[in-house]
Amino acid sequence: MGLRKKKFTGLEISLITVFLLLVIVTCVLIGLLATGHSGVKVPAEFSPTCPEVPVSDRIDCIPDQVATKDLCVLRGCCWNPYNETNIPWCYLSGSHGYQLDGSQQNNASGFEARLRRLSAPSLFGSDIDSLLLTGQYQTKNRFRFKITDPNHARYEVPSEILNPFAGTVDTTFNYRVEITENPFGIKVIRNSNNRILFDSTIGPLVYSDQYLQITTRVPSVNVYGIGEHVHRQYRHDFNWKTWPIFTRDALPTGDMSNLYGAHPFFLCLEDESGKSFGVFFMNTNAMDVVFQPAPAITYRTIGGILDFYIFLGDTPEQVVQEYISLIGLPRMPSYWNLGFQICRWNYSDLNDLKAVVQRNREAGIPYDVQYTDIDYMEDAKDFTYDTKDFAGLPEFVADLHSHGQKYVIILDPGISTGPLRNNAAYGTYKRGTAKGVWVKDSQGVEPLIGEVWPGEAVYPDFTNPTAVEWWADECRLFHETIQFDGLWVDMNEVSNFVKGSKTGCATNTLNYPPFTPKILDGVMYSKTLCMDAVQNWGKHYDVHSLYGYSMASATDEALKVVFGNKRSFLLSRSTFAGSGRFTGHWTGDNFATWDNLKWSIQGMLEFGLFGYPLIGSDICGFLDNVSEELCRRWLQLGAFYPFSRNHNGDAFEPKDPAYFGKNSLLVNSTKHYLNIRYTLLPYLYTLFYNAHTKGTTVARPVLHEFYSDKTTWDIDRQFMWGSGFLITPVLDEGKITVTAYMPDAVWYDYETGIKSPWRKQHCEMYLPGDKIGLHLRGGYIFPTQQPANTTVYSRANPMGLIVALDDNQQAQGELYWDDGESRDASSSGNYLLYQFTVSEGTLVMNPIHNTYKDPNNIKFEEIKILGLPLEPSGVMVNSSPVASNNVNYNAANKVAHITGLQLRVGDQHTIKWNQNMREIDRFDCHPYPDATQSSCTALGCLWQPTLTPRVPHCYYPSDYGYTVDQVLYSASGLVANLGRHVKSTRLSKATITPINTLRLEVKYHENNMLQFKIYDYSNERYEVPVPLNLPSTPTSDPVNRLYDVSIQNNPFGIQVRRRSTGTVLWDSQLPGFIFSDMFIQISTRLPSQYVYGFGETEHTQYRRDMNWQTWGMFTHDQPPGYKLNSYGFHPFYMGLENEGNAHGVLLLNSNAMDVTFQPTPALTYRTIGGILDFYMVLGPTPEQVVQQYTKLIGRPVMPPYWALGFQLCRYGYQNDSEVSEVYYAMKESKIPYDVQYTDIDYMERQLDFTLSPDFQGLPDLVDRIHQDGGRFIIILDPAISGNETEPYPTFTDGLAEDVFITWPGTKEIPWGKVWPDYPNIEIDKNTDAEYQVEHYRAYVAFPDFFRPSTRQWWQREIERYYNNTLKFDGLWTDMNEPSNFIDGAVGGCRNYILNHPPYMPDLALRGRGLDMVTTCMEGEQQFPNGTPVSHYNVHNLYGWSQAEPTYYGLRNATRERGIIITRSTYPSSGKWTGHWLGDNFAQWDQLEKSIIGIMEYSIFGISYCGADICGFFNDTTYEMCARWMQLGAFYTFSRNHNVMGTRRQDPVSFDEPFKNISRDVLNIRYRLLPYLYTLMHLAHVKGSTVARPLLHEFVYERETWDIYKQFMWGPAMLISPVLEEGARSVNAYIPSARWYDYHTGEYIGVRKQFKVFPAPLEYINLHIRGGYIIPWQEPNTTTTYSRLNPMGLIVALDDRGSAQGQLFWDDGVGIDTYEEGKYYFATFQVTLNALNVYVDHNNYLSDTVPLQFGHLHIWGLAATSATNITISYDGKTEYVTPEYNPETQILKADFTDQNYLLHKVQQVKWTIST
Repeated sequence: MGLRKKKFTGLEISLITVFLLLVIVTCVLIGLLATGHSGVKVPAEFSPTCPEVPVSDRIDCIPDQVATKDLCVLRGCCWNPYNETNIPWCYLSGSHGYQLDGSQQNNASGFEARLRRLSAPSLFGSDIDSLLLTGQYQTKNRFRFKITDPNHARYEVPSEILNPFAGTVDTTFNYRVEITENPFGIKVIRNSNNRILFDSTIGPLVYSDQYLQITTRVPSVNVYGIGEHVHRQYRHDFNWKTWPIFTRDALPTGDMSNLYGAHPFFLCLEDESGKSFGVFFMNTNAMDVVFQPAPAITYRTIGGILDFYIFLGDTPEQVVQEYISLIGLPRMPSYWNLGFQICRWNYSDLNDLKAVVQRNREAGIPYDVQYTDIDYMEDAKDFTYDTKDFAGLPEFVADLHSHGQKYVIILDPGISTGPLRNNAAYGTYKRGTAKGVWVKDSQGVEPLIGEVWPGEAVYPDFTNPTAVEWWADECRLFHETIQFDGLWVDMNEVSNFVKGSKTGCATNTLNYPPFTPKILDGVMYSKTLCMDAVQNWGKHYDVHSLYGYSMASATDEALKVVFGNKRSFLLSRSTFAGSGRFTGHWTGDNFATWDNLKWSIQGMLEFGLFGYPLIGSDICGFLDNVSEELCRRWLQLGAFYPFSRNHNGDAFEPKDPAYFGKNSLLVNSTKHYLNIRYTLLPYLYTLFYNAHTKGTTVARPVLHEFYSDKTTWDIDRQFMWGSGFLITPVLDEGKITVTAYMPDAVWYDYETGIKSPWRKQHCEMYLPGDKIGLHLRGGYIFPTQQPANTTVYSRANPMGLIVALDDNQQAQGELYWDDGESRDASSSGNYLLYQFTVSEGTLVMNPIHNTYKDPNNIKFEEIKILGLPLEPSGVMVNSSPVASNNVNYNAANKVAHITGLQLRVGDQHTIKWNQNMREIDRFDCHPYPDATQSSCTALGCLWQPTLTPRVPHCYYPSDYGYTVDQVLYSASGLVANLGRHVKSTRLSKATITPINTLRLEVKYHENNMLQFKIYDYSNERYEVPVPLNLPSTPTSDPVNRLYDVSIQNNPFGIQVRRRSTGTVLWDSQLPGFIFSDMFIQISTRLPSQYVYGFGETEHTQYRRDMNWQTWGMFTHDQPPGYKLNSYGFHPFYMGLENEGNAHGVLLLNSNAMDVTFQPTPALTYRTIGGILDFYMVLGPTPEQVVQQYTKLIGRPVMPPYWALGFQLCRYGYQNDSEVSEVYYAMKESKIPYDVQYTDIDYMERQLDFTLSPDFQGLPDLVDRIHQDGGRFIIILDPAISGNETEPYPTFTDGLAEDVFITWPGTKEIPWGKVWPDYPNIEIDKNTDAEYQVEHYRAYVAFPDFFRPSTRQWWQREIERYYNNTLKFDGLWTDMNEPSNFIDGAVGGCRNYILNHPPYMPDLALRGRGLDMVTTCMEGEQQFPNGTPVSHYNVHNLYGWSQAEPTYYGLRNATRERGIIITRSTYPSSGKWTGHWLGDNFAQWDQLEKSIIGIMEYSIFGISYCGADICGFFNDTTYEMCARWMQLGAFYTFSRNHNVMGTRRQDPVSFDEPFKNISRDVLNIRYRLLPYLYTLMHLAHVKGSTVARPLLHEFVYERETWDIYKQFMWGPAMLISPVLEEGARSVNAYIPSARWYDYHTGEYIGVRKQFKVFPAPLEYINLHIRGGYIIPWQEPNTTTTYSRLNPMGLIVALDDRGSAQGQLFWDDGVGIDTYEEGKYYFATFQVTLNALNVYVDHNNYLSDTVPLQFGHLHIWGLAATSATNITISYDGKTEYVTPEYNPETQILKADFTDQNYLLHKVQQVKWTIST
């Protein structure tokens, strides 16, 4: 409480005017005095000595006014103007000062010396000619010197202020003192390094009656302290700053004004050694302290003596302890003093006060103390309360107590002279007058009369023992009425609302001294008492700044009277050195501004130096209204003030937390951090014990702990609690990132326990609106206690420990515990003191002092250990094992949590644990299968055999890897350099050299996507040329980013954490990271066992088996088989987190690799080249993961409508007649069927772009197919024959255009052999394959599709073949891994190391090398810019590189959309192609594996995907093929295909029932093609999946995470096929939704469970999800005709009677119809028995391009009848009568006769009765 507004009467205004005139006259008189016209003697013919001194060393000669040359000469000083006015133009000469008069005389405690003034003009008159210098070597680290007038007694600060000095006991000292004789100067020098700490020789000593000045040079600018002010920065600014000290009721505006306290103490940090010293000037007169750049500090005081104490310490903290040992150790607060506290000035009445208490209780705010300001009093009179507005106050206080809360009242020193409201005598005033306790006027007789809150007032003289007794008695009497628990004393600077007194102040040198420091207002008695007022200790002129000290001392005595041995609580605004023995302090009447928020930290740290550990600021600001953001940030910071109080001025909106809303962000944030405060109160209380007994700081500057780090020397936006807890608040408006400094230590995030990546560096700390940075320092142990809403209850709760391990896996800590309130607890020994130590896996809890027995019998129940590298095992507590379920270990966070303990507080306890690596935490150091102990140890790894299958016997030590040398952070990411000290290492079969010049780059590209890339910054390496869709500059912002990234060290690792849940998604701080030229390995922990993806390999379940399984990836012509790498290469996975969120990770690397899954859960990548380039997307839903991934790599291609039709193919058609036979049979059977293929049979000798003589009729057949509305697709292989005897332009043109892969550095072709046969030979088909390859297969060249010339050649060949030979509609590219029928090349490969690298990934037949049935790895390809690249690096990109030119070749040829089906794929292939799962087998297990495959390709971004229906190899069976036709009807790419030599398996090759099965299920497919086409469109534009795993829709049902025998089309259709031979039912999972049987439309009444459904051979179970609308058309034999049918809608209502759906429609074949806007897109929504049609876009449908709306089926419509349907159509309303079956709850309406056009339909409503 401070400056309040006052209204003045007319008389008062007149008196003020007269007074101001008197002040002006007085100032003129003072000016005359100052210029030497009175009392200033100028020696005759004086000439000053003015040597050249640096500008920074000038000591101001005219500090009182603007300098002029005349005045300078008059004062005998040196005049030298300068270009800056803040630098003295007139400065003291070498002729001023004193000299030693005689010799220095040593004595038992030090020395004495006489000083004689030099003959020089006086500055302010009344100079004292003879002085006595006394030096005392008080302790080895403390030196005192004082300079006094030996001839006249002068005021000295009362000795009781300090602890008494009993005499020197030390014989050796850490300092020495040197005296300079003329002019006099004194130096204090540190003995250990001869550094001069205090050096007054820089300027002369000035010593007059009312002006004393001394200057000292200091050895560094790292100076802290001097107060009380707002310094704006913690480290002092030495740029000519003057700080006045004189206690004053003033507002902390930051304008350099003197404030409430007087603290002439500073601490100086000398250098990085930590050596420091402090200086205390024991003087209570008004003074200035001047800082100048020498660096030097000048003291100017206007009375008393010069009395200095210099303290030495080896650390800043030791200096504080030395200082506090002199002025008195701080009081020990009651435990409840450390709880959160609420106050405001001007609660309107008791109801207002009750409302505040109640709303904060209801909000759950931890909250110990409620205050009232002067509003509780009767007319602001101390020791009264307002019995009208605060009637019931005693009962209210009792209620607080019953809730475990405390009550604190304010007391001001000003005592009203008036009566009470009832005109009764005011007893307090009456009793004080009777005892003569008031401050007296200048005559020392009558009380000085001032004015404060109660009006006219007198002031107790607390230096008078009688006043102390009176004050104590008044407190005692009032406590009998109001049971307060503590006292808050305010206005004790001392504050007065009139200047001096009601009668003014006399004109004399006390009220108007010759020199007035730069105090606020420039008048000594402004806002306080006359300086000539009389107190017991002396004139107010001398003791003014002790008023607050004396009041605090007296109030402490009063509290002893009231509370006896209880500590109670005391808070004082005005303070002096030593007040901390009695009181805490707050920084006064601050403002609700961001500046005041910042300055509060500096004030808190300074008062820590001054000996006030119980210090804080008014949280949310006392003055002005506060914004929610500022108050929220202030409450976060204030939760960690040692004294934590929310306080508010009288004219402003409430600021207590609950005022902002019970569930507001502010309240939730405040509760969260106050709960942390309360959790850590045992630690904080222990810090206060150390402050009370040792003088250490509680809120501590960072530099006190990390003084050897220069960066910490000016940190004042962060602070610490003790040695171990670092607090980083947000101090700027609108900011959510803070540039913080993390000193050189291990740090752990308090809230997660995660080890911080930052060490001895600045970082950008992300702190959103509800966060503050809290970090625990490694090496410390923190006692904790479960929090409660007050300390009364929290003290009864179980305790715990947080052990933060350092680099050596050690830590230490302590706990002080007592009853929380006894004054003599520590002095009487009634307390508990624990020492905690951790070393070598043992925690010892040792009570070194144990006399206190807590009545609550509390226990240590939990211990958290941070930074534990491995899961603890064999945990023993006091020799007894701990149950394993009570030991939880978070491997990602490296945090162990031991719970369920019952360790009595006060007893000794020992907890031990082992750090043995679990088997599941082993990372394989010998991935080849032939590991031995000798080969293992040769690798530098650990060997321990195990019987557990697949667990590695040889594994890495836990610290194996790289280290982080440097991390540079930016708003969009970070960069770090990595290195390792091992020169080389073995890799099973070879020696490799790790690369030590690695760089990590992390880029926060988007809020849901980031990249982390590791590469060699000194040597360019191959990087994948696949372009990704990345923003040109990162677009993420710190507020909305879904992730946080941290860098771990020793060993290096990257950690990516989901911000919303704290789940670690990626954590590569695992052993075994290696980066060499041909072997790169990195491992990461995974957040769960649920990982999907990686391919292309055949998987036996959709999620990966984490039981030590390794999967190779290298594109290979390999039919699907377990653990066999097949055609594609997809290093992408989607991971589920236990909370149900999902993320995806792409490693953009195209070298051969394998991935190992282990049950940790963890994943290890091993690749043999390139770099590590990871991209992570964060969903958070599985579907969003795919959308984000496809946004990155490219959206899936949009197939033409006809490509969704059924398709037939066979390898082995002998001629076009066989194709024709199948085609016409299918047409006759009326089985829907859109596409016919031919395999390589149609070619002449399997040569691309040729036509076999046996297929000369094929062009005519294709024309007929087109006429019938069908389509035709041909196959192309990449290998081009080079042995032709007849012209073969495809090869010759290609050779001329240099389109083929060559041997390195030559034009020679590494010939392979594939399908093309030699010309002019007879082939014996009865010979084996090996013989045929050797004797019949021609040499082939492989096109290099990276080259622009190749791409142009290939597109030209496609167009030429289309135009000249065959009018195909799509292309099927096969054998593009690329496949070769020999290993490498004819004659073998030429580079052994590339084909047999040091590490051969776990591939099929890995012993044969990478060139197995493909081309040589050294083959040279060329990027578009001409850069050569080896096939070794780009092999897996071969199919990818072929896809785009094939896509554009087809488009250019056909001028339609077309479709490409390819076998070999890489991420982003889906932009151009679909995929089939390769040459599968006619086996039952292939059905379910096909579902796995298409779901995997859905997440790979290839929506158009299927398997060869009925199997490619082997003869199918009737039943298998029937079931496969049913399943295949719901592949997005639905093709029946098989190989020569097996039976035909097209539908018409079977009997009529089989044809019926096929027809029926394909009719369903064709009926639903509008829905499927819309899904394909959404995949194309949004990246969503089409064939969708159930978990994508129902991720919160854990059962779906393992389901792979069912799948969905989009969100609405569930497909549950029969996959087992002989089965006539299916056990299907029905997720939690309303489901309808597709075949009947009826609600099935089952959800969130498995159910067995009948499934006869002709039947597949299909279900439609309630809440969705499915567009459909009647089927036909081709899509050409089905597209002409009317559109229908199935409306499947959900439980609320609602549904929604969409329809995309275009011409089905146009190129880029979406991109060019040539389409129709509508959204259908059903609510309240109405279907609304919202046309989102239409630039396609019209009256001339119509689409008829013909059918509406509504499922799940609960009614007794449905009478009519109303259609809003083309602005008109029409009516239709529907069919409704109340039993099935199905409504059907047929609109085909009305010819409604869909694009004109607006709404359909139905009327029902229920």
